[in-house]
Amino acid sequence: MLSYREALALILVRLGPLPAGTVKLEEAAGRVLTQEIMAASDSPSFDNSAVDGYAVRVADTAGAAETAPVRLRLSGTVAAGAAAVPVLEPGAAIKIMTGARLPRGADAVIMKEFAGEQGRSVLLRRAVHDGENIRRRGAEFRKGQRVLSAGTRINVPAIGLVAAFGQAEVRVFGRPLVSIISTGSELVAPGAPRREGQIYDSNSVALAAACRELGVEVRYCARVADRRSELLKRLRRALHCSDVLLTAGGVSVGDKDLVRECCVELGVEEVFWRVAIKPGKPVYFGIRQTGTGKKTGGDSGGQLKAVFGLPGNPVAALLCFHQMVKPALLKMMGQASRKRPVLSALLVERLSKKAGRLEWVRGVLAAKGGALAVRPVTGQESHMLGGLAQAECLILFPASRVTLEKGSRVQVEILDWRG
Repeated sequence: MLSYREALALILVRLGPLPAGTVKLEEAAGRVLTQEIMAASDSPSFDNSAVDGYAVRVADTAGAAETAPVRLRLSGTVAAGAAAVPVLEPGAAIKIMTGARLPRGADAVIMKEFAGEQGRSVLLRRAVHDGENIRRRGAEFRKGQRVLSAGTRINVPAIGLVAAFGQAEVRVFGRPLVSIISTGSELVAPGAPRREGQIYDSNSVALAAACRELGVEVRYCARVADRRSELLKRLRRALHCSDVLLTAGGVSVGDKDLVRECCVELGVEEVFWRVAIKPGKPVYFGIRQTGTGKKTGGDSGGQLKAVFGLPGNPVAALLCFHQMVKPALLKMMGQASRKRPVLSALLVERLSKKAGRLEWVRGVLAAKGGALAVRPVTGQESHMLGGLAQAECLILFPASRVTLEKGSRVQVEILDWRG
């Protein structure tokens, strides 16, 4: 049986970034740049005031104090956005707003809190130094300087930065279209009446939320009873309209576990089935080739369709998504592969298991004697979402180990459902 690392490597080697496209800047959050962003001008593009106050000459403020204010003539006002700016003469001050262009002749701005107007004069209650409260032209970026590199994942500040240079659109990697099919005759939609023996479908709802948290579009979402003809129909539709198909349930060894055989009929190549992990052992991954292209998605511009068959138990489904599907989706979006941060923590209670599988034990973190400690949450069964909802991290219980002793140091991986 494959190890987790082997399975993840098989996934990532078969998938690659989707073709690039141009999007509006306000829609680019979470996307990955395919272009360098260069400064179209100096930033700031002109010397301007960092505060509301008075533009002055430093020499004119010498000796100013609370008990001995210096009086200067008020010779004008400059508002933000004003094109015409007066020249500052010796012995004068010009009232200035934050962001307004600095008058020629001024070499500092005194905050209004340290000055007061008296008629057509300004009383300064402290001296200033050269350049005080001035934002100099080009202090942050020079024209032609790289602002953002290709491969950068765009966050909200980056959107503001690009907009500040007047750019309204950016080139980014494509975003995978995902379909989700939850299987099982016992499933009913949340909010609908439930009969005896039925359960609410949490998987499709939670998986759709996990996709959207990454900035991925969910194109199609359905729940299907354990009928082969209906499952085939839904799988075919999902493969047609998406780059990635996620199924939940139907991948184990029961009589009603039909996903794998339906995938074979639909031309999906099975890359692997079953991984030495707990929870999530029966996880499935396959590829459907729809043309001659490689390492892209399907209807959004590429040729490969990825199929992930996730276990039906909700904790197993979500952890397999977090540990396998999420890295795949991020790679398809052009995000460079990065190793998840692993921390060392003190285990506050003994753990035991059978050898042979890596176990992801859900835990919460706390400080203990100045050190990081971790405690397993209550409810470690693969159907118990309450424990996963509380969990902050995964305690990595190696496949080769059968016990982790109380007080020992263990490796923990932070749970982060975002990109």
